[in-house]
Amino acid sequence: MDIVVFGAGSLGSLLGGLLARDHDVTLVAREDHARAVRESGLRLEGAVDGQTRVTPAATTDGTGLEADLAVVTVKSFDTAAAAAALATGSFDAVLSLQNGMGNEATLASRLETPVLAGTATYGAIRREAGVVACTGRGEVVLGARDGGPSALADQVGAAFAAAGLETVVAEDMPRRLWEKLAVNAGINPVTALTATENGAVLAKPANDLARAATRETARVARARDVSLSNREALAALEAVAEATAANTSSMQQDVLADRRTEIDAINGYVVDRAAEAGLESPTNRTLAALIKTWERGRDLR
Repeated sequence: MDIVVFGAGSLGSLLGGLLARDHDVTLVAREDHARAVRESGLRLEGAVDGQTRVTPAATTDGTGLEADLAVVTVKSFDTAAAAAALATGSFDAVLSLQNGMGNEATLASRLETPVLAGTATYGAIRREAGVVACTGRGEVVLGARDGGPSALADQVGAAFAAAGLETVVAEDMPRRLWEKLAVNAGINPVTALTATENGAVLAKPANDLARAATRETARVARARDVSLSNREALAALEAVAEATAANTSSMQQDVLADRRTEIDAINGYVVDRAAEAGLESPTNRTLAALIKTWERGRDLR
C-alpha cells in the first residue's frame, strides 16, 4: 500500500517508520527531519522489535501527493491546513490519528475522500532529526467515523497489521473517541501544568483533579447520545495512566518545548460541548484556562 503520513512528528514518524517495513511510505515533515530521513533513513529506537532503520521517502511539501492512504498526525489546530494541502492530491482514504475531537469533521468538510477515525496509544518521542523512539507499545484502533462496519477500514486495518502494528478495526469509533478524550482531559493538562509523567494522576491530589475532568467529559458524551458511563471513563483513565506511567504526555512535551498545545481540542472541546448542552464543566474550564494563560504568556496564541 502507498501511504502518506502527513505531520511526521513523534507519533507520525514512529507509525510511518513501522509501516515502511511493509509498505511504500512518504513522510511529510519539517525540513530538518525530512532532510535527515532522505540522507540517512529513519532510525527507530526504544520498544521496537525487528528492523530499526527504514528508508521512507520524506518531503516538506504536502501538496499534490497521491497514495492509497493518507494518515494525518498533525496537531489539531493544523488540521484545516492539512486538509487544504491534501485536497490538492489524490487518496483513496484519509485516516485521522490525532489528539482531541473535531479533526475528522474538519477533514471531511474539506475533502471528497472518505475519512476514517482512529486512535493510537503508542508512546513516541522524536529524539533528533531522523531518530524517533517508541516509549511504549500500544495499539491503533480505527473505523468509520460515524460508527458501523466499513470495508475500507478493514482494508486499512489489514495493511497496518501486516506491518506489525497492533491494530483493531472497531464499529464504535464515536464512543472510543469520547473515551480517549475523557482520558486525555484527565492526564494531559494535569501533567503539563505540573511537569510530571502520566503516572502522577494515579495518586492524590492529582488523582482527584484528573478524575473530575474525566467524569465531566463522560457526562458531556452522554448528553451527545454517546454511551460512556463515568465508571467506564474512569477505568480507562486508570488503565492508561498505569500502562503509560513513565511516559511524558504530548501536552507536557509541547509545554517543555514552548509549543502551542492542543488544549482547544481536548479540555476546551469539552467546555464548548458542555455549554451547548446546558451543562457545567468547571474542572475542564479551569484546566483549559490555565493552559491558555501559559500559552498567552509565551505568545503562542
